[in-house]
Amino acid sequence: MKFDIITIFPEFFEGPVSCGMMRVAREKGIISVNTVNPRDMAADRVVDDYQFGGGAGMVFKPEPLSRTIESIMTRNSRLVNLTPRGEKLTQKTVKELTGYRHLVLVCGRYKGIDERINEIFEPLQISVGDYILSGGEIAALAIIESVTRLLPGVLGNKDSADSDSFQENLLEAPIYTRPRVFRKCEVPDVLRGGNHKQIAEWRRKKSLELTLERRPELLANYVFSKKDFQILLEVLYG
Repeated sequence: MKFDIITIFPEFFEGPVSCGMMRVAREKGIISVNTVNPRDMAADRVVDDYQFGGGAGMVFKPEPLSRTIESIMTRNSRLVNLTPRGEKLTQKTVKELTGYRHLVLVCGRYKGIDERINEIFEPLQISVGDYILSGGEIAALAIIESVTRLLPGVLGNKDSADSDSFQENLLEAPIYTRPRVFRKCEVPDVLRGGNHKQIAEWRRKKSLELTLERRPELLANYVFSKKDFQILLEVLYG
């Protein structure tokens, strides 16, 4: 998969995409990550201007941004505008994004981008949460990493991705490693017993418990099995 990032701060990405899983994915040729600076498409290198109608904050001008988009996009591309007005990023969205061969990520800055970019190019608009960032660069990294880790050949163990939090609209069960006892806190006996059926049942129960306790809204999109209902009834009523 190819990622093209439209940003006025290309240096922002040099470190993150050069370490860990993304470095490995790039070395394997599974992904490529490129940055394009819209300042290079502006004759005077100025990419912002004042708002029509007044108001605080500058706005990304449409001319350099549209030229940049058009220089990158192909018929296999999907344009993504990272904006607080967008659909909130979920694991479902991440899975859908893996279906594209080329993602073009627009990292807004200032007050935002000229609305005509959305009208003309009709990008997928995505928000990474209900909080304020200075630009779309951190959001772009979140998308690149979350999508990359689902691509075939990136993770050494497919089960690692399949069992992560949000993969099934559930939070992941607690996890432990050695030592068995740490500061008087012990690893649960079931995880050390070697009975894989009991371990799977324990993890399922803990996953449902944590989701119900901390993120109950996730359960609205979850398809329950009969066993899951029994676990939830046990959690709720003891």
